[in-house]
Amino acid sequence: MNPFIPEKTPRSVLIDYRASEEILDHLKKLNIEPIKTIKCIDLQEPVDGHPDMVIHPINFETFVAAPNVYDYYIYVLGSLGIKVIEGGKTLSRNYPEDIAYNVARIGRYAVHNTKHTDQVLKYYLEEAGIEFIHVNQGYTKCSVASVSDNKALTSDFLIHEKLIAYNIDCMYINPKLVYLEGYDNGFIGGSIGLINDEVFLSTGKIFDENISLSLKKFIQSSGYIYDEASNRQITDLGTLIPII
Repeated sequence: MNPFIPEKTPRSVLIDYRASEEILDHLKKLNIEPIKTIKCIDLQEPVDGHPDMVIHPINFETFVAAPNVYDYYIYVLGSLGIKVIEGGKTLSRNYPEDIAYNVARIGRYAVHNTKHTDQVLKYYLEEAGIEFIHVNQGYTKCSVASVSDNKALTSDFLIHEKLIAYNIDCMYINPKLVYLEGYDNGFIGGSIGLINDEVFLSTGKIFDENISLSLKKFIQSSGYIYDEASNRQITDLGTLIPII
């Protein structure tokens, strides 16, 4: 089970506390209630509200959260019946001390720089039968969006090559197309993903007609509708995490 591939419309979704009203309203029109993250003051400002930096769902019922923000998420998610486990790694500002929970999931695989994966998270993933694929990139969830159990998007070329070696159908998206205030660019995994069993949702538009068309065909070939939550440039908000 991949918790980034919801089998039905989630009741809520974790989203960066700075998400625009346009995006929040779009989610509400899909009957999904946005739950804003809390600012993690120990991270760099552009990513201090990104869900995928501080929390990782083992499955739809159990999440692992960084100690920095554990109290907030056990309060917010615990009230929704989600079990929240405190991770072992306290995050801090600079790489690689900020990547412990930023793990990508594709089918039965977890993709991460395993030298820096939080050990509590790693334990629970392996207990669930998840096999790790080691890559040198630490921001793997930022960089990867699952489309199906054997199909993904990535904005990291080396991850693209590694996934292909594992017989995963993978499309590369130039990260320069993704906006993230404070950095030269964002990542595709933090700006796009399945929002329910029918819709693959982007935070905005890719302003390159050829790439946008290719992406839509790639998504639609898996039977999903491609949707855009805003008319602005596609923006990295950190992965939207569904609460089923």
